[in-house]
Amino acid sequence: MRPDRTSGPEFRTDAAVDRSLREAIEAAGRAPSMFRLEPWRWQLNSHQLELRADQTRQLTAVDPHGRMLTLGCGIALDHALVALAASGQWASVDRFPVDEPGLVARIVPSGTYEPTATDTRLLRAMTERRTDQHPFSSTPVPAGTIDRLRRMAESWGVYVTELDPECLVDFHVFTARAGELGQSQAAHQGEVAASTRRRIPLRALCPEGHDLLLPGPGEDGGARYLVLWSPGDDPASWLAAGEVTSSILLDATVAELDVSPMSDVVETPISRTLVHSLLGNRGYAHAVLRIGMPVADQPTPPAPRRAAEDLTPVDRGRC
Repeated sequence: MRPDRTSGPEFRTDAAVDRSLREAIEAAGRAPSMFRLEPWRWQLNSHQLELRADQTRQLTAVDPHGRMLTLGCGIALDHALVALAASGQWASVDRFPVDEPGLVARIVPSGTYEPTATDTRLLRAMTERRTDQHPFSSTPVPAGTIDRLRRMAESWGVYVTELDPECLVDFHVFTARAGELGQSQAAHQGEVAASTRRRIPLRALCPEGHDLLLPGPGEDGGARYLVLWSPGDDPASWLAAGEVTSSILLDATVAELDVSPMSDVVETPISRTLVHSLLGNRGYAHAVLRIGMPVADQPTPPAPRRAAEDLTPVDRGRC
C-alpha cells in the first residue's frame, strides 16, 4: 500500500506544497479509466487536495452504481500519491471522510522527506505505461511477479486470484459473451460519446483484443490473468480496487511488463456473476487484468488525456 506518510522532518512553504499538489493533479491525469472518461475532479483547498467523482461523466447505462467510476477515482488517487512521494512530500489520506459527504478522498501534506529511487521510477512509469490490447509475447512472466503483486494488493484488503489454465477456456467464453453484450447495446456508445463530447468507435467499447486473447504458439502464450476481488461490494472496496490497479500497472511498467485491464468482463451483473463463479463464488470481482511480456515491435501510442485545468476547479481556500 502506498504509505500514508503522516509525519516528516520539516515543512515546505505553502507555495511549495501547492506546487507539489498541482504536479500531483497533473500526474493523476495520466491515470487510465473505463472508456477514457477520466471521471474525477480535484480541488486544491487550503493547501490540501480533495478528490471527487465527476458524476457528469458517469455512464448510467453501463455503470449505474458507480463501480467503475469509483474504481477510476482510486487509480487517479494512487497516481497522485505516487507523484507526491516522488516530490518528497509526506501526506496523510482520509478516504470518504464522514465530515463531508460526496468527498472521495482528502490528501493532507504533513512534511517532507528524501524520495527514494523507487519513488522516482514509479513516477516515470506513469508516462511510459500504455494499455496494450495486443497479444503478449510467449515469454513467461518472471517468477515471483504474481506473488509480489498479490502481497501488495492484500495491504489494501484486495485479493488477487490468478485464473489457472483449466479456467481459461471458460473465461474466454465469458469474455466473448461480455463483448457480445456490449455490441448489442448501441445506446452505450451514444452515452459514452455524449459524456466525453467526442465520438468513440464501437470497437473502443468492445476492443479487438477479444479476438486475440486465445493463447497460441508464440502468441499471447505467456499472458497471465488476474482477478482483483474483495469481500465487500461497496464504494470503499471499489476505491481500494482502483488503488491496487494503479499500483499493479505502475509496478508492472517498472518491471518492463505490460498490463491490459479488461473492464468489460466485470461491467454488468451477468458478467460479474460469471467471473464470480470462477472464483469459487467467493468475494466480489472488481477488475480483471491481463499481464505479460510485451512484443517489441508493437508499440502502443499514448492515449489522449483531458487537460489538468479541465479537472481542477478554481482553488477556493488559498490562505
